[in-house]
Amino acid sequence: MKKILVTGANGQLGSEIKRLAPNYPNFDFVFTDIDDFPLDNTQDIIVNFNRIQSDIVINCAAYTAVDKAESDQVTADAINHKAIATLATLCHDSGAKLVHISTDYVFDGTSPVAYKEDDKPNPKSVYGVTKLAGEIACSKNCPESIIIRTAWVYSEFGNNFVKTMLRLMSERDTLSVVNDQIGSPTYAADLAQVILTILDSNKWEPGIYHYSNEGEISWFDFAVAIQEIGQKTCDIKGIPASSYPTPAERPAYSLLDKSKIKAVYGIVPVDYKTSLKIMMARLEKSND
Repeated sequence: MKKILVTGANGQLGSEIKRLAPNYPNFDFVFTDIDDFPLDNTQDIIVNFNRIQSDIVINCAAYTAVDKAESDQVTADAINHKAIATLATLCHDSGAKLVHISTDYVFDGTSPVAYKEDDKPNPKSVYGVTKLAGEIACSKNCPESIIIRTAWVYSEFGNNFVKTMLRLMSERDTLSVVNDQIGSPTYAADLAQVILTILDSNKWEPGIYHYSNEGEISWFDFAVAIQEIGQKTCDIKGIPASSYPTPAERPAYSLLDKSKIKAVYGIVPVDYKTSLKIMMARLEKSND
């Protein structure tokens, strides 16, 4: 039985892996989070890694406060970059496999077509810069690792766009949502299933992969879909990103090309609306 260490287990993706774990009795999961496996201290990482002695590491932990990172670069770099360098070295030296989660924010958003894994990164935010540095360190220190870039992650766990929109639609008569940033959402439950499918396949092909749900939409389109499925009456207005300035610059276009993960692992991403309906139904049930 292989022991799988999951860091950041209380976040959106980690929580979804927890839910799926009983379906994989051949894996012995060890779920950790900031309290028992902090990533902001190198010595703590080494001690905890050696204590657990896992065969596989799924790193779901990250500093994801995109705007806060602009004024907290040291912490963001410690968690998104330096910790990954340490974790990758430990995995390589011990022979453990490593799955590391990254982001569409490594791109500048100027591409006219969906980004492929070998397109040149050019992050525009501290968050993106630190995540790219983590990718580079991961690939250098543990060349046999798998890195999965994803985007617009949401789940019934934690804080995210879907839950925020549902709350605001219940509180307000009108909402303004950015309509000129394009991408595709990712239901964390789907990404969790992809990761476990890869681990259960007995086929390990190192490298970078892209994954999200299918669809090419704006945040405004996403909000409208949430409104329709949730049967909300709030009036939603589309606005340009320039009308909603944020400390961190977001990529205007960050659609991810998923051809590689489809070809290598036979992954068939679900349409974003299909997954959104499932998530919202689960959320409604959990709130009953």
